[in-house]
Amino acid sequence: MAFSSSVLNGERAVVVLFIGRVLYSLPLSFLVHGLMLSLLAAFALYVEVRVESSNSPSIFRTRPGVSSGILLGAVTVPTVMLSKLIQLSRAFSLHQVELGELYYMTIQYWATSASCFSVLVFICLFILRSPETTHAPFPRNDRDAKFSSRWIALCAAACCMSLALLLLGGLSASLKFLWVLCHGLAAIALVRHFLTTFPSCVSIGEALLVTTGLVLYFGDMLTCTATAAKFYGYLPLSMVPLQNVVKRTEIAIINQGLLLALLLFPIVFKYLLRIKDWYLSLANSEARRDGEIAKSLLFFSSLGFMLIMIAPSWIQFVEDFHLHPFLWVISFVFSEPFKRLSLCFYWVSVIYVSVLRFYNISKNSKIERILLRKYYHLMAVSMFLPALIFQPEFLDLAFGAALAVFLGLEIIRVWRIWPLGKLIHEFMNAFTDHRDSDLLIISHFSLLLGCALPIWMSAGYNDRPLAPFAGILSLGIGDTMASVVGYKYGVLRWSKTGKKTIEGTAAGITSVLAACSILLPLLASTGYILSQHWFSLLLAVTVSGLLEAYTAQLDNAFIPLVFYSLLCL
Repeated sequence: MAFSSSVLNGERAVVVLFIGRVLYSLPLSFLVHGLMLSLLAAFALYVEVRVESSNSPSIFRTRPGVSSGILLGAVTVPTVMLSKLIQLSRAFSLHQVELGELYYMTIQYWATSASCFSVLVFICLFILRSPETTHAPFPRNDRDAKFSSRWIALCAAACCMSLALLLLGGLSASLKFLWVLCHGLAAIALVRHFLTTFPSCVSIGEALLVTTGLVLYFGDMLTCTATAAKFYGYLPLSMVPLQNVVKRTEIAIINQGLLLALLLFPIVFKYLLRIKDWYLSLANSEARRDGEIAKSLLFFSSLGFMLIMIAPSWIQFVEDFHLHPFLWVISFVFSEPFKRLSLCFYWVSVIYVSVLRFYNISKNSKIERILLRKYYHLMAVSMFLPALIFQPEFLDLAFGAALAVFLGLEIIRVWRIWPLGKLIHEFMNAFTDHRDSDLLIISHFSLLLGCALPIWMSAGYNDRPLAPFAGILSLGIGDTMASVVGYKYGVLRWSKTGKKTIEGTAAGITSVLAACSILLPLLASTGYILSQHWFSLLLAVTVSGLLEAYTAQLDNAFIPLVFYSLLCL
């Protein structure tokens, strides 16, 4: 009975429904992929139950007050990749994409599955080696350890068999298998570093989601670099396991290069600080008093070097730009100056008025912080929805620039860079809630990425017109209406311990459906070919709404990806 009560809860039921909907849409040619996803979900469920039923050591010092979220974190990104595979298979049958693009997405699916599977094995082995815990409903005796070892061996064998079948199906190069394996090893190292560097900031599921995304991002970046190096003759063909056959726009390359520089910058700056500290330890006390100014100068000079030299060099290496990337951006903006500059002015005005207004309210009002933050979701709708309909390419560029600004400001805040570090920290604290900490503030990242990722992933072939709007609809409209209605009028709660109400969930689902009924004719009038079935749309909205009701994870990160996956089917 202890096992049954610990396994059955709302979040896991919604995740199973989500996976079942994707598996139901799988063509027979992806049967092996569906088998791997099913085994990954079963293994993740087992590991989640074990983690939540044991008192784990310090590596599991996660965000307090939430579940581990391992099942949701382990299956989200692989399921997104599988949904994209289903969409690309429809495109391939209509001769809209090439076979190489379908193969590349297949490798990405197996890379994300290997990353999540490897982290699950690491967590499971860590549990088996942890001390005996008398309060856990699953005693760690020899029989239990053997059962766990068999589970790991079974999933490992299934993973290897699935990969072997995939390789025999046409991707026969051994380097491709090693490429997928390296994703798994990198994921283990990264998730361990993330959980130990930022303790009590995220759940295991959230860390797994971020880790899988970063490993996939850097893997794609290395593929771009290796493909360009092969093109220029710097690498032989046998040394390149994959070819980047995905058609990318100049904006996508610029965004990728800019974010690459900012993600690598903390590593570079950390070693520069060590050199500076070693130098100051040999200097006199007067030089040490100027350490903060020297740190600030070192920070901004190295950041400028990364953004002005390193990032553009990589961009021009992987893409044949006739101009410097920054000059290309200026040329792109002024190619339609009235529309794009007017949109910039509109965005700046909305941000200035909203931030100033809500900052004063948050300091002087007793309004619930979580309710106040939903106004920023509405602000995201007012900013992004018109731009996505009329200026989607410019919005792609704006999302990359905004994410770069957020990363830069967060790095300044975390490193306490003079003179802005303290000011940014005090300003950001006015908008934080229980999901943030002084060490890491992630809510604004999750909102921005939740709106941007469905748009970025819809680049290229997209036969589902609502898929790019997944983040804006689910976060800006559905999540906001669920919170406001649930807070003011909610009576019937989904659980005795939770705060989510049935009235709020119903309002969120209804509002998204109403927004879709308005948006679809508007998209049709702008030239989109509509192919979204209302039953599939109703199921997608309902599943994402139920996930918002039941999950204790950072919903800004998970709900848009789940909604996007279901809209692609």
